[in-house]
Amino acid sequence: MYSNKYITVYTVIMTLIVSVILAFLVTGLKPYHDSSEAVFKKKDIMGAIADQIPSDLKSMPDDQILKLFTDKFEQVVLDANGQQVDGAMAEKVDMAAEEKKPEAERKYPVFVYNGDKGKVYLLSVRGNGLWDKIWGYIALGEDLNTVVGVSFGHVSETPGLGAEIKDNPNFPAQFKGKKIFQDGQYVSVAVVKGGAKNPDHEVDAISGATITSVGVSDMLQKGLKAYLPYIESLKTAN
Repeated sequence: MYSNKYITVYTVIMTLIVSVILAFLVTGLKPYHDSSEAVFKKKDIMGAIADQIPSDLKSMPDDQILKLFTDKFEQVVLDANGQQVDGAMAEKVDMAAEEKKPEAERKYPVFVYNGDKGKVYLLSVRGNGLWDKIWGYIALGEDLNTVVGVSFGHVSETPGLGAEIKDNPNFPAQFKGKKIFQDGQYVSVAVVKGGAKNPDHEVDAISGATITSVGVSDMLQKGLKAYLPYIESLKTAN
């Protein structure tokens, strides 16, 4: 029969040993975790323009993804007024963290892809789905009006319904060729229940996922609006 003192000492020692091992694993594996996270984020960004990437993203080795991103992408960070923030890297902007700040203090990332067909501007947006957060990257062509691609993600939308914004390639494919301006006025792209009627500015909602579809529509309307000063400054410069 072991004494209470023995059991207490044994428990304390084992707890310390396990804590040291866990701390070592966390510290030792952090570089690998950070590297994997960086590759995942870059693939997520490039997913919006996968048809313009010279190789298949799913099979592309990590080192090639990092090289492609370094060689072909410019990074711009905007403040809440649409002014560029000197020295800031767009990939370091955490949209989840920015969302918690007052609007006047937020930063917005822009990724500019220099492809064979000209520049593509990828804008990050974030909103609310049925159960949790949704987000996306919206790619605009050189006219800063035409959508050339999108990609969406979510935390916990319902499989077969709201999760279709990511899982069903037919949903993001609808956005290609849509316009965010009409007669010079910002209108965004709406996700419409019952079928899109305006071929330039509307796409079909996901059947049975009304709240998620409305969330995507609101996310685009509000999210892209934050980039309007930057878009207007580029148009003026050109």
